[in-house]
Amino acid sequence: MKTITSYDGTVIPVNRSRPLRAGTIVLYVALIAIALVYIFPFLLSIATSFKTDADAAANPLSLIPATFSTAAYERLFNASNFPVWFKNSTIVAVIVTLGRVFFNSLAGYALARLKFKGRGAIFAFIVGVMAVPGVVLLIPRFLVINQLGIYNTYAGLIVPLLVDAAGIFIMKNFFESVPPAVEEAARIDGAGTFRVFWSVVLPMARPALVTLIILSFQGSWNELSHFIVSTNRPELFTLTRGVADLAAGGLGQGTQFPLQLGAAVVMTVPVIVLFFVFQKRIMNASGGAVKE
Repeated sequence: MKTITSYDGTVIPVNRSRPLRAGTIVLYVALIAIALVYIFPFLLSIATSFKTDADAAANPLSLIPATFSTAAYERLFNASNFPVWFKNSTIVAVIVTLGRVFFNSLAGYALARLKFKGRGAIFAFIVGVMAVPGVVLLIPRFLVINQLGIYNTYAGLIVPLLVDAAGIFIMKNFFESVPPAVEEAARIDGAGTFRVFWSVVLPMARPALVTLIILSFQGSWNELSHFIVSTNRPELFTLTRGVADLAAGGLGQGTQFPLQLGAAVVMTVPVIVLFFVFQKRIMNASGGAVKE
């Protein structure tokens, strides 16, 4: 047995590290296999985007291009409407994210703190909406958008997405965890309801807000069904709508795997960047404390 001697001469035995058990090794192998299953399609997309069309068709599962080529990206940015799609997706995603953060927070605070008749019924209705498949609402949504005269406009792309039931649910649950004494102290100082919400409670909701930002941006960035029923003008297509057209052969004949997967790779970059920027703040505890 190995030993070490402390500064006062005491001999301390040191146990050697135990060998990994068979069950632990099997667990690690299973986790690595599952991780590879999830990451392999993304790695394959990146590799295929740098292949030629012939190489992608002949070796679809190869992670190493036989001939490294950036032709797919050049064609994507120079011979398609990809920049227009990217611009539209950015405009929609940013405005929808800001709108959801504001309106979902307002609604969540109202349901968590304000006392009014029918509050329980409204919250039950919101929870019920979360259980309804989005595809069921496509036709009613199209009819409403068309009736309001915002079909084929940015308003038609953005307004129906400004509020979502899941965001309200998240914010309501978080606001209920905030000690009421914090708000009572602000009201004693003369702050009104909105002032308490905006200046006191909302800054404490940073973890929930970060989560809402990520979910809202990802949801609006990857949305497809809503954009199908809200516009048919190519100049208003978003990335999801445009990439769907590419997958259907909208830019010529052939498989065009490098072009399609290159578009998919570029499309995932903003979401990945957003997640890595905010990931450390998701788990942070809310700021502030109450002294009893």
